[in-house]
Amino acid sequence: MTNLAQLLTRHLSTPEKILYSQHEDDAWRDYSVAEVARLAARWQQALHREGLQAGDRVALCLKNGVNWVALDLAALGLGLVVVPLYLEDNAENMAWCLRDSGARLLVLENARQCLALQACASDLPPMVCVQAGAAGSVALANWLPASAKAEFEAQPLQSDTLATIVYTSGTTGRSKGVMLSHGNILSNVAASSEVVRLHGEDSLLSLLPLSHMFERTCGYYLPLAAGIKVAYARGIQQIGEDLAYHQPTVMIAVPRVFERFLARLEKALSDSFIKHALFRLTVHLGWRCFRGQASGLEKMLYALLQRIVAVPVLARLGGRLALTVVGGAKVELRIARTFIGLGLNMIQGYGLTEASPVVAANREWDNDPVTVGAPLAQVETRINAAGELLVRGPSVMLGYWNNPEATAQVLDAEGWLNTGDLAGLKDDKIIISGRSKDILILSNGEKASPQDVEAAILDDPLFEQVMLIGEGKPFFALLAVTREQDEKMMIRRANAQLKAFPHYVRVRRVVAVSEPWTVENGLLTPTQKVRRKAVEAHYMQQVMGVYPG
Repeated sequence: MTNLAQLLTRHLSTPEKILYSQHEDDAWRDYSVAEVARLAARWQQALHREGLQAGDRVALCLKNGVNWVALDLAALGLGLVVVPLYLEDNAENMAWCLRDSGARLLVLENARQCLALQACASDLPPMVCVQAGAAGSVALANWLPASAKAEFEAQPLQSDTLATIVYTSGTTGRSKGVMLSHGNILSNVAASSEVVRLHGEDSLLSLLPLSHMFERTCGYYLPLAAGIKVAYARGIQQIGEDLAYHQPTVMIAVPRVFERFLARLEKALSDSFIKHALFRLTVHLGWRCFRGQASGLEKMLYALLQRIVAVPVLARLGGRLALTVVGGAKVELRIARTFIGLGLNMIQGYGLTEASPVVAANREWDNDPVTVGAPLAQVETRINAAGELLVRGPSVMLGYWNNPEATAQVLDAEGWLNTGDLAGLKDDKIIISGRSKDILILSNGEKASPQDVEAAILDDPLFEQVMLIGEGKPFFALLAVTREQDEKMMIRRANAQLKAFPHYVRVRRVVAVSEPWTVENGLLTPTQKVRRKAVEAHYMQQVMGVYPG
């Protein structure tokens, strides 16, 4: 197999098999292999009509769903290069990505995106909009042929043929276009399938944006390779209803999904001391069983509590969820301990877009939540003198589009990719400890990794979002999204989480803010990372008050 589009053609012999489900016109609609292939063939006919040739770039900014998949497969099948854009990204960055990639076509979800782009750029490619009536674009209903004149096509390609340019949502500076080949991604799918072993009866609920390489590889290409059904969640507000309806067995998620679920659960339990105590006991005993530390009596008590406590709790996740793969950010041990203690098989992985993206993962049968697991098959890792994790293997990118200087900074002549992440080893498993370039240095020379400090503080549910500050200052302070207003209490609670850190890593001031940091207000990247400079600039007056003069 040399073309990602062949992940679909391998299922053409079972045309009635259901591959996708999405919500349309107030009801769920299933899509079979035959229907997806016909839709992708219609997209290919339209792409041919536009005169696009192999190697041309096609950009898409669509919500998760069958159109995203069909356009992606159609373009890849013809040897075109897919440029995915984030649905919630700002127009200026989208325009930059379009200009940098030289996209010859853009497919948009709605008129709002179209208008925003037109307001900030004049050199836009032809635009097709799913939503009718968007000035300056063609409505998808008028652009897409009603039926295809030919079968879906997946051209044979060289494995190093460029498949996609994925723009990183970096927290600083311009986005860089990661070039991934068909071979890069297919090798990652094959290696990931040895970690997440999917079977015909499995089903998956898709939550994360398909523009995110984690979801694209693990939540789209991997299930397609296995031929299992994927249902597209309507949104975070309806997630409970969607889980109950589809009852998935597998879910790919970022830690924040489970943080929110646990926060709501703990709030619901807070009214009853007995219920809360039983919940904590269940988690405690479940964790001891998982770690192989439980006595025979504890195992018997846990089996009872599972039926009484854990099963009703996990029913809120659909009741059939057997495995969840969590990545995209570090999983707090508190979160892993809770859900594993309830009996949910939660495995943490690690990766980056530049590696297609999965580098390492725990396995269902060999899971240590303190780590991100062992490297995937054919992936080599090593740690350099600076403590940074280096990665080499068939899934490592071709380089950054139109940016040889940036490529040379992270990819050496021997194919080693410098991830920029500080790492250590524990029994051949990788522990990520922070970013090498994100060290905060106080005016006295003392240093701390903000990600480690922030992850520890977030173990206290008082804090919803936090960012450590103090570069060049005499002490560390904290910007925190929280409903609490008692600064002395917040300082005490934050520092209680930092006992394992060196003595100088303590928070001396906390600035409490009530407005959540989101993609929409520009304080988070589309992959939910804090835009550190944007947050600090947004609260400049408060920061100046913390460090007068």
